[in-house]
Amino acid sequence: MSGPRLAAFQQALERLAEALAEPETPMNRDASIQRFEFTFELAWKAIQEALRAEGSACPTPRSCLRAAFRLGWIDEETAWLTMLDDRNLTTSHTYDEALARALYRRLPAHLDTLRRLLERLLVRA
Repeated sequence: MSGPRLAAFQQALERLAEALAEPETPMNRDASIQRFEFTFELAWKAIQEALRAEGSACPTPRSCLRAAFRLGWIDEETAWLTMLDDRNLTTSHTYDEALARALYRRLPAHLDTLRRLLERLLVRA
């Protein structure tokens, strides 16, 4: 049975995809970065929820990503660690236009990586 975090992750991922399908404008770029931030948060929390259902615990995003990698739920550990770094940058992007543009350019690859996790979690749910 899928948990509430998995459903919320799936919905957030759809909203991120919608934002990225729109032309880039400063407003859409900021909205896309914001949507990425909460989609990533829901992704690692969906991993946490799935691990908890299996009797394991992971208190931090990094520990959850490592556990998911060991279990084969994610296979691009470097991509996930890059996403974690990018999530950590999201609060400072509004002060640095070049950083916001660079982060925005990475979002389509992050979207693909997030989609692969969702597929794997849905299969096991």
